[in-house]
Amino acid sequence: MLAVALAAPCRAAFKDPLDTPAMASPLAARGQVNALAMAGQRAVAVGQRGHILYSDDGGYHWTQASVPVSVDLTAVTFANARSGWAVGHGGVVLATRDGGASWTRQLDGRAIGKLLQSYYGGAAPAGVGESELAGLRQDAQRFADEGPDKPFLDVWFENERSGYVVGLFNLIFKTDDGGANWRPLLERTDNPKQLHFNAIRAVGDDLYLAGEQGMVLRLDPASQRFRAVPTPYHGSFFGITGKPGAVLVYGLRGNAFRSGDRGASWSKVETGVTAALTGATVAADGRILLVSQGGQVLASSDEGLSLVKLKLDRAVPASALLETMGGRRIVAGARGIHSQP
Repeated sequence: MLAVALAAPCRAAFKDPLDTPAMASPLAARGQVNALAMAGQRAVAVGQRGHILYSDDGGYHWTQASVPVSVDLTAVTFANARSGWAVGHGGVVLATRDGGASWTRQLDGRAIGKLLQSYYGGAAPAGVGESELAGLRQDAQRFADEGPDKPFLDVWFENERSGYVVGLFNLIFKTDDGGANWRPLLERTDNPKQLHFNAIRAVGDDLYLAGEQGMVLRLDPASQRFRAVPTPYHGSFFGITGKPGAVLVYGLRGNAFRSGDRGASWSKVETGVTAALTGATVAADGRILLVSQGGQVLASSDEGLSLVKLKLDRAVPASALLETMGGRRIVAGARGIHSQP
């Protein structure tokens, strides 16, 4: 019998998404969008494959930004109309100085392990004992060995110089120079199980972290340590919102909890939804708005004590919502960006 040699299938060379610029696409605004933020009067959206878009007309039209990576992006924030940051998979941190039109890389997962090894490889940080230092060095080695597979899940900046990025397995970094340099703060969190941080936000004068297993931490300004704030819930929290005197944390299965005393006590807020709560904003009229994975939009006019569902023409799967300067509401998620009156 004649033997026939079969040609090996042609395989395209692998392109690392950390080294591949986001591809321009006329359908970018219809793809997965994970987060929204305002840059002055401009709305900015980030999502899959490094897509970042911006709108100067309340969300009617979107322009795709120039982005040096094609990893999925998870969060975005702006300190002012020009300076902003976005984070995502591969441990990437991006920065813009032109209101989101173009972006540069400040950090990625290939550098995280080296930063951790350098920071914890020398003298122990203040207040860290030898046993804890040994554990931190092991963590640093693990991050270096495993490479850029850990995403950052949220980012928050107090001003154009001072900010934080947070992510999986207790990952938290701070910068005091706009992102030119980052330092780890793994030893400054009450997170012995190394749970994932899903969100970081300021409410009033307090800065909070939220994550898995009902975890909420609040920054103690005196010690510069994020200290645990016990909550009555044991599922994941995905976000934090609120106003001075009232903080809300929200997450799985429509669960939301409110504290009026900086986390000393919490009360459950009835939402009337069972889908995960995935995004929030404070509207210009002072209402607190939440959105669910199913697209329901909830509003509170009493500082988060109660929530009511808003009537919508159409609910779409949602990861984030935003109110533009013109008063229009933007909802974004798995089906792209939708502008609502």
